[in-house]
Amino acid sequence: MIRLDNIGAQHGKQILFVGASAAIHRGEKVGLVGPNGAGKSTLFRYITKEEEPDEGQVSVDKGITLGYFRQDVGEAHGRPVINEVMDGAGPVSAVAAEMKSLEAALADPERADEMEALIERFGDVQARYDALGGYALEGKAREILAGLGFSPEMMDGDIGALSGGWKMRVALARILLMRPDAMLLDEPSNHLDLESLLWLESFLKAYDGALLMTSHDREFMKRVCTRILEIDGGELNSYAGDYDFYDAQRALNEKQQQAAYERQQAMLAKEIAFIERFKARASHAAQVQSRVKKLDKIEKLEPPKRRQKVMFEFKPPPRSGEDVVKLAGVNKAYGSKVIYQGLDFLVRRRERWCVLGVNGAGKSTLLKLVTETSNPDAGQVTLGGSVKLGYFAQHAMDILDGQKTVWDTLVDAFPRASIGSLRSLAGCFGFSGEEIEKGVRILSGGEKARLVLAIMLYDPPNFLVLDEPTNHLDMTTKEMLIEALKPFEGTLLFVSHDRHFLAELSNRVLELTPEGVVPYGGGYSEYVARTGREAPGLRSDSEK
Repeated sequence: MIRLDNIGAQHGKQILFVGASAAIHRGEKVGLVGPNGAGKSTLFRYITKEEEPDEGQVSVDKGITLGYFRQDVGEAHGRPVINEVMDGAGPVSAVAAEMKSLEAALADPERADEMEALIERFGDVQARYDALGGYALEGKAREILAGLGFSPEMMDGDIGALSGGWKMRVALARILLMRPDAMLLDEPSNHLDLESLLWLESFLKAYDGALLMTSHDREFMKRVCTRILEIDGGELNSYAGDYDFYDAQRALNEKQQQAAYERQQAMLAKEIAFIERFKARASHAAQVQSRVKKLDKIEKLEPPKRRQKVMFEFKPPPRSGEDVVKLAGVNKAYGSKVIYQGLDFLVRRRERWCVLGVNGAGKSTLLKLVTETSNPDAGQVTLGGSVKLGYFAQHAMDILDGQKTVWDTLVDAFPRASIGSLRSLAGCFGFSGEEIEKGVRILSGGEKARLVLAIMLYDPPNFLVLDEPTNHLDMTTKEMLIEALKPFEGTLLFVSHDRHFLAELSNRVLELTPEGVVPYGGGYSEYVARTGREAPGLRSDSEK
């Protein structure tokens, strides 16, 4: 269906592709991976013909419909969400528009003389609309929007009233409703909560077209994709398996390449030593010449390209008291919407609570109550003795000064720290080389999140409260954050939709349900095993 033949491309001084080739076949579900800036989004634009490579050819079979979801959605407003989604449904939306126009013409008394022709055309268009499944279209659109977390009120509301994250979901719904022959999805898992993510996972598994997608969510990619296409050093390497298979195979290939490289280096060293030792002796001239010719013919192996993985050892936090935070008889409501009534909750030292709940259940509200950024309507919230609190919220990025660079921000935060340790910290969070001189005002949302986390963890508190810390983080940074927090000796309370992050770091689960809060001993993996579901609001296996 889609072929990339020997493509080459260069952006400024950066070489993106060198003789790269790949093919995506009908029904395949392919995950596209590679470090930031490797050219993943560029590859999508080649396929959609928005850009052309410098060399080679990108071809799409004739008659194939493409649906492309990208991160930069427009500023739509003035229309109901449901209409915006239905307008993306391919040919059926054009037929629907003509049918609406004909309905208006039939009701116009000034066009009475055209009535016979209009009626005949309306009959043809109506039949075409029916054949394309138009009458079921609105139902399908509402089903998709519901799966992506929209309430009926939001579906009928003005798209202009939505935040950027919700507009992303509208753009994604348009592509899913279209059901093209091939879907190109650039980070579809961003901006989705756990329930929506699981719904999308199920939708894509059942989708019978070709799929090429990127995602920073390891578990999501593992569940959906059956082949991995990796951009590595300008080449496209294909791995016939899921993400775990790719990860293991890549590590094995790297190990084998390193072993082969070391064997060859040892052999070359031995040959060169022989040549150097005997080159001045006439008795060994023939042997020396023979070995020189042999060396000239050998194809020299390159050392394996290693994925840069910078780890940072964070200081141990000061010890807190045994009771870290206690909520007693807490009530909280927003207008008529009651979030908590008589909530009792105790967090003890070294517990790692992940908070699960459907949209609107009160996850972020709980974190705000605990961090005293919001006050309860009744009841008490009490922080324990010697608790040093660190709170990462979605608005945490607002504290950054846009006039400073990344480096200035770190130096100003820790004026007594050594240059070496701050550079190591910056590199660990993805700011290496020239990236460290970037202005804060031009950083992406993900880069700002990384910078705030770097500042928070350099001198770590003993009680970390994290609200969706993994949003926009790439897999490498997420893995680094997990490895940094695993040995953390303090206490954690966090919300995340990343199942890998939840499973690796939690040892307690607090599920928010309409009936009240339900605590579970054991982490997220134990929660899934015990309940048979991966998120609240979903039916367990025993209920299906």
